[in-house]
Amino acid sequence: MNSLSRVVFAFLAFLSILPAILALDDGFSYGKEKIRGVNLGGWLVIESFTTPSLFDKTNDTRIVDEYTFSLYQTRDAGFNALKAHWASFITEQDFADIANVGLNHVRIPVGHWILDVSPDEPYHTGQLPYLQKAVEWAEKYNLQVIIALYGAPGSQNGFINSGHQRDAAYWHTNSTNVERTYKVMNELSTMFEAKSNVVSIFQVMNEAAGFRRAVLNPGLLAVLKQYYLNAYNFIRNPLSGKKSNYMVMLHDGFQHLSYWKDFMPKDKYEGVMMDTHIYQMFNDHDAHMSYDDHIQRACQNATIMSESPFMTIIGEWTATNNDCGPHLLGRFVGPRYDGSLNGSTAVGSCVGLTGNATTFSEEYKEFMRMYWEAQTMSYERGGEGWVMWTWKMENADEWSYQAGIIHGWIPRDPTAYKYPSICGW
Repeated sequence: MNSLSRVVFAFLAFLSILPAILALDDGFSYGKEKIRGVNLGGWLVIESFTTPSLFDKTNDTRIVDEYTFSLYQTRDAGFNALKAHWASFITEQDFADIANVGLNHVRIPVGHWILDVSPDEPYHTGQLPYLQKAVEWAEKYNLQVIIALYGAPGSQNGFINSGHQRDAAYWHTNSTNVERTYKVMNELSTMFEAKSNVVSIFQVMNEAAGFRRAVLNPGLLAVLKQYYLNAYNFIRNPLSGKKSNYMVMLHDGFQHLSYWKDFMPKDKYEGVMMDTHIYQMFNDHDAHMSYDDHIQRACQNATIMSESPFMTIIGEWTATNNDCGPHLLGRFVGPRYDGSLNGSTAVGSCVGLTGNATTFSEEYKEFMRMYWEAQTMSYERGGEGWVMWTWKMENADEWSYQAGIIHGWIPRDPTAYKYPSICGW
């Protein structure tokens, strides 16, 4: 090969990787800037924890999730209630407010029924115009959008947040479920291709239940891994042959981040991000921890992200330390904190720990300020940043970013720390 040929070959090689280089810098400089965001939970996938009134108005105790919300009402009653909710719960003003408090990302949960409902499923569709409007608002206020698949056909975890509470995950047990999931994610990623400077991340699955207790969901991890590989290919490498500008976000499947060490190596897969969720309340040990214990563990969590082979964010976490929020564990399930949950040991009363922030003590609010700061510092030090759950709550202000701003346990500037040395760094 002569000198000119080498130059031409090198130039062509550069052109072949140029889309991949641009992809990582389009819209947001992932790996350079920190992600500071908030979830829009309870909007396009409904939960009684977020909006209990939507469920209470049905006067039907069988209705506990989006599946039963659609199943146990007349079609008109269910759809009209959802349409009013979609139009009012999150509006353009929320996007303006989110931008005004120094955040740069919104994460929007969606269910497969936004595009695909089979004849044997009761779900209402109609969410898509609101998602499209959300992308317009995000662009207007210079926010990045993460579209996260929370509900896959059959349910990937059996949790209420998948839209269908079940005794286990069933998504992976039927190849049709998996194929339908591919189709939904492919359609969504194609739909927003011209807006990839705004919709910069697709999370192809949220909280698939790959628990080590294989007796619950045997075979799920194997199916999930293959799904991740295939989803990456059609999102990052569409049929046109030109690499897309999307980042592809995976959830850890409830495995330690080190579990994914040899999966999708960086020399073959670029633009991959990992999402892990950290809560300190969902077992008796965590429920009994002191305020100082919670803060100390939050600081120690900076080391967790170092185990990940990918850029990693904490895509769900909260400023509170308890599970007192009504309906958090289910519409008719009580919290472990006050001993209402079967088999739990009470820590104390939930009075003054949930509900309207005007009932919160100064001590509780100051703890949440310290805990919020310890977590955001930790997640930025160890990883690429954070997306808090959630922006707005109907009756549990301790979980609300919006309420935290109003009542002072979250600063209007997320870098304006009141306790900058809380972790001792």
